[in-house]
Amino acid sequence: MPSTIGLLHPGEMGTAVGAAACSAGNRVLWTSAGRSPKTRGRAATAGFEDAGSLADLVAQSHVILSVCPPHGALDLARDVAALNFRGLFVDANAISPTTVREVQGIVESAGASFVDGGIIGLPPTAPGATRLYLSGPRAAAAAALFAGSLFEAIVIPGEPGAASALKLSYAAWNKIGAALLLEVRSFARAEGVEEALIAEWKLSQPEVPKRFAVASRNAGKAWRFVGEMEEIAAAFEAAALPGDFPLAARGIYALLAPFKDQPAPAPEEAADFLRRTPIPIAQ
Repeated sequence: MPSTIGLLHPGEMGTAVGAAACSAGNRVLWTSAGRSPKTRGRAATAGFEDAGSLADLVAQSHVILSVCPPHGALDLARDVAALNFRGLFVDANAISPTTVREVQGIVESAGASFVDGGIIGLPPTAPGATRLYLSGPRAAAAAALFAGSLFEAIVIPGEPGAASALKLSYAAWNKIGAALLLEVRSFARAEGVEEALIAEWKLSQPEVPKRFAVASRNAGKAWRFVGEMEEIAAAFEAAALPGDFPLAARGIYALLAPFKDQPAPAPEEAADFLRRTPIPIAQ
């Protein structure tokens, strides 16, 4: 049965999630208060309805879908809970299982039910290219919201936290590896062996130059990855594992944060940029 979904907040991925829900026959609301012209344009193009205020959005929605930068997940849950939302709250943010359970506690204390979600892939352009993993007792209900859309909604076993653990495991491998590649190439460039390194990669590991190109294109999203690396570090440490790798990657992405909303740098530009100032490993 179609539902009214309150989407908070439609960034690039959030817009894609909301558009998928729309294509499945659902009504998608958002709130324009405090949003940028770019975000307003995305929402209008996707066909979302502006509910005006957060209170009006919550009052009209059967489902709240949270897709925001990791550092905003808890505050967003608190804002919704403060308005006594009693529907289904789906958190699809890149947060640790511990943070997931905090969000769950916040929204359930106000009377809502909760589903944990984790998105793997880029905003989709074809069916099956992007997966939305879901966990928790009402995960199947959340998956039904995307039936027949570009998002493949997959219910996995486990309580809330399982979907986010899968997402962070996947993101750790991809994004920590990408940060390391950026630093390695910066080092090789500083020492005058960049061309020799690239030649050796092409001979022995031909997939690496392609991965580096992706890593440099991600510089525009680096500001989002800062919080994600912090969540991965916290998740590792909660599992009695070292959090050093994600915190080091956090430093790389913090340095690249000025590329937000800028054209993607060339690989050489990204490598040079990393060498200009000391890497901020932690705050």
